[in-house]
Amino acid sequence: MPAKLSVNVNAIAYLRNRRELPWPSVEGLGRIALAAGAHGLTVHPRPDERHVRRADVPVLRALIDDEFPDAEFNIEGYPAPEFLDLVERAQPDQVTLVPDDPAQATSDHGWDFAAGREFLEPVVKRLKRAGVRVSLFANPDPAGMDIARALGADRVELYTGPYGSAHDDPAKAASQLEMLGKAADAAIAQGLDVNAGHDLTVANLPALVRRVPALAEVSIGHALTAEALEFGMAETVRRFLEACGW
Repeated sequence: MPAKLSVNVNAIAYLRNRRELPWPSVEGLGRIALAAGAHGLTVHPRPDERHVRRADVPVLRALIDDEFPDAEFNIEGYPAPEFLDLVERAQPDQVTLVPDDPAQATSDHGWDFAAGREFLEPVVKRLKRAGVRVSLFANPDPAGMDIARALGADRVELYTGPYGSAHDDPAKAASQLEMLGKAADAAIAQGLDVNAGHDLTVANLPALVRRVPALAEVSIGHALTAEALEFGMAETVRRFLEACGW
């Protein structure tokens, strides 16, 4: 089965938050994306609420529950106490834990699983008790996938930023793709499912899904939102689905 597409709505929320107005509507564009065939929605509520706000989370939870019950809700973020409380209230299908500093503009690295093991272990246990699938944001590196599995994670999400940033350098893109492939191979060998996200586009997705045919999900926000300005959300979702192999 091709990789599922989860639409990250943070960039939509960021645009909305430039004004104290309700548009563009995160809920409305999420509805269009799901109706066009997206398999889920992703949010990353940061402490300063510069992107998705905490108040958006129950609205999107209700959208999926009421109108798209087969879709999935993915909440990603740094596992601070407030974030974990939010996750437990929202009951997403998946939580993706990222090692973000609150001041970061966006996620730009995965966990050091060895160094973070003591911190992550009780967090993963807490989320698993809540019945949530746990994915850990990971660098494109085979090292540490055994630790991720030992922590109790179900999945890793490979950080694809360096691959995306090589859009104008085919040799570098090929090198980054092979790094991602080797990391995915190591994760799969440990029994982990593999997600991917960051700066994935219609142009670079096909090569990734060919190299990692078992890829479970891609979470895409910035490039998808940028294309939606040109093609509209529904057509953009269709383009990304095709790039994933659907």
